Amino acid sequence: MAGPVSVPDNLVKWDLTDDPLAPLTADQKFKLALLADEIIALDPVNLKPSKDKALQNTISTESSVENAAERIESYQELLLCYSALEQKHMSAEDVKYISYLGQLKARRAECHELCMEIERVLDDLALLSKQYTSVSEKTTSLHTASEQLTSDQEKLITFVEKIAEHIKYFKEVDFIMDKLDAPTLSVNSEIFFNLLNKIDNNMDFMQNNPSFKESNTYLVKYRHCQSKAITLIQNYIFKLFTRATESILNPKDEGLQKNPDAALALFYGRFQSILPKAKPVIEQVEAKSSKRQEYESLLFECHQHFLSHRGLVLGPSVQKGLQSIKSKYNGDHCSLVRHSCSLLLHASIDEYRLFYQFFSKPSPALLSFSESLCTSLYDTLRPFIIHINHLETLAEICCILRIEMLDEHVQNNTEPLQGFGNVCLQLLHDVQERLVFRAHLYLQSDVAGYNPSPGDLAYPEKLKMMEDIAESIREDNRQKSQMKKISLSSLESGSSSGNVVEPISRTHVMGIDPMYQRGSNMGNSPADLHGMWYPTVRRTLVCLSRLYRCVDRPVFQSLSQEAITYCVQSIEAARERIQSRATPLDAELFQVKHLLILREQIAPFQVDFTVKEYSLDFSKVKSAAFGLLEKRSRLFTLSNNALLEFLLEGAPQMKEQLIDSRKHVDAKLKSSCQRLIQHITRLLIDPVVLLLERSKALQQQQAPAKILGSAENVAAVVSEALRLIKFKLPAVQQSMQLYLANRETECILFRPIKNNIVAAFAQLQQLLSQHYSGDELLLIACPLPEQVSVMLSSSALAQAKDQQQQPPAATGLPEAKDQVTLGDLQQTRQQRLSSVETPQELVAKQQDARIEGHKSVGGIENV
Repeated sequence: MAGPVSVPDNLVKWDLTDDPLAPLTADQKFKLALLADEIIALDPVNLKPSKDKALQNTISTESSVENAAERIESYQELLLCYSALEQKHMSAEDVKYISYLGQLKARRAECHELCMEIERVLDDLALLSKQYTSVSEKTTSLHTASEQLTSDQEKLITFVEKIAEHIKYFKEVDFIMDKLDAPTLSVNSEIFFNLLNKIDNNMDFMQNNPSFKESNTYLVKYRHCQSKAITLIQNYIFKLFTRATESILNPKDEGLQKNPDAALALFYGRFQSILPKAKPVIEQVEAKSSKRQEYESLLFECHQHFLSHRGLVLGPSVQKGLQSIKSKYNGDHCSLVRHSCSLLLHASIDEYRLFYQFFSKPSPALLSFSESLCTSLYDTLRPFIIHINHLETLAEICCILRIEMLDEHVQNNTEPLQGFGNVCLQLLHDVQERLVFRAHLYLQSDVAGYNPSPGDLAYPEKLKMMEDIAESIREDNRQKSQMKKISLSSLESGSSSGNVVEPISRTHVMGIDPMYQRGSNMGNSPADLHGMWYPTVRRTLVCLSRLYRCVDRPVFQSLSQEAITYCVQSIEAARERIQSRATPLDAELFQVKHLLILREQIAPFQVDFTVKEYSLDFSKVKSAAFGLLEKRSRLFTLSNNALLEFLLEGAPQMKEQLIDSRKHVDAKLKSSCQRLIQHITRLLIDPVVLLLERSKALQQQQAPAKILGSAENVAAVVSEALRLIKFKLPAVQQSMQLYLANRETECILFRPIKNNIVAAFAQLQQLLSQHYSGDELLLIACPLPEQVSVMLSSSALAQAKDQQQQPPAATGLPEAKDQVTLGDLQQTRQQRLSSVETPQELVAKQQDARIEGHKSVGGIENV
């Protein structure tokens, strides 16, 4: 019992103030106080804690401990106390829920009362809504009825207005008829223009509303009004044009037509005087012509009437003017064409301007009128054109029509001069046709059929004569220039001595320069002078130059091909005649020179000289016919029919061939140059060429060793060839200079000649080295190719020095003596005998020389 009794005592005494069994520290006491505060804060029973919670907690704790110490004496009491406290504490926790439950019940009662009140209010509102709906329905029906009445009233008013507006179109017809029948109505007035607008508007209304009663009847009435108005306009305008025409055709003052200025004012001033009266009416017609076919027809009739009256006025005047020009320039066809075209050109422009002063819309009748007015020009000029035979006149007329009229005037004023341009173009075609016809006849008669006179074939006599004349002119000019210099020096000395001499101006000193320059230019070949060309060449080039700007390009190409062909043929015929009367060299140089002139003069033409020619090829017909004869058994078979094969295989074929005139001239020039080169080569070394030809023939026949003959004979041939080169080469070069007069051309032609000569001596040297001994070679004394080249170059340099009296251009050739003797050649031969080329080297040099010669020949015509 001591244990249980002592425990409570100990529990009570554990925190006594005087003698606690387990004294607490200040920190522990502070924490217990905090714990007590928390418990009091969580105690639902203590709803109103005191302000001094710490003190109250301390007091309550002490009191409770003391009470407990007084009341609790056993464990069961402790448990009972604990149960009571626990029950008290749990009931204290439910207090707030019980209180909240009571509050909810009170609120529910309040809500129930509020719902009952709301139901009563809703019943009252439902009653009010029923009453409002009834009143609203009655009000709406009243408003609807009012609006329907208002709408019906507006519809009736609109309908009445439309009826009144529509009736206006029906009622105005009588008013319009009365106005149109009024004798005081003026066409050129605002009232009449308003009537036209009303007629158009009313007609549009009737046409747009065909369902209206009697709309067709009133449409017919309005058409009648329109027809009457159009008749009034037509009569008004026609009367104005007629009065103006009568005032021009029958003037009161007859002297007006004699004065050109007065006549011009008469022809155009009278019509312009009616312009203020006619222009407003015509503008109304033009404005309505795009909408009404009737007004469009009226406008066209006005155009025709105006142009017909202008034709009556201007036609006789133009005819009279053309006759005056015709009588004034009778025989001068170019002036006749120029002034006649100028007359019609200005007339066309003036008529165009006058027409568009009255009218603003174009008319096809104006073009017809312009062409009919210009037809008199065609009728006047064509009889002259078809009888003109001179090519120059026809060519000049072509230039007048094409350049002056069509290009300069018609293209710049296309619309006003369209009719004039059509007539000029037709006239130009006639002139071109006549020009082509006359050119064709001219080429056939004066080029292809030209029969040269002895003077035309006097080559080289007339060239030498012209050269002598040129030399004498140069000498005279030189003497004059020297005398002029002497006079100037004397004048200067006189002025220095104090004598007063009139000063000579610079123009006086320079006055002789043009003559001197012409004289110096005449140092060229006389063959370069235009007058010294062969007549057919001159005529061909003149004819082509005339045709170049006058005819169309395809026509010019065809004529140029024909002209060049005839010209080349005439040059060849002239060459044959010159060869028969002079020398072949002159003939060949004549042909080369004129072919060069022809080629040079046709180069500036910017056309293609190629012409297509078509021909039928019957080559297969013969073979097909032979095949048909061989297949006679299959003439009537169904398969592999021979007749059908003949028709298919034996049909002639069309072949197209291109003929180029320039290439034709180039080919002729090339062949002529080759022939000239061969001729000059044979002329200079003919013995050597004959010797080489004979050796070649003997080699083919396998002759004995010395095929060229004895050394003496070969030496004679070589010396003869050197003699020919020495004496004939200067004459050849002089002839080339006389004909060609072009250093480059002469060099180009002389180079293959030189190469041929060098190649011939190289070939001869090869043959001699094969078949002759050293002593025989010394006897023959055949020069080396280099020596021959030096000799030819020396001759060329000497000739250039004699002719030009000035050092030649640098050619890279060594200087040589004027004469190369046979002894010099033999000495050189002995010195260089040890360095004789092998036969293979000589053959290679010969081939190179021939190739270079061919290139030089081809270079002369750049082909």
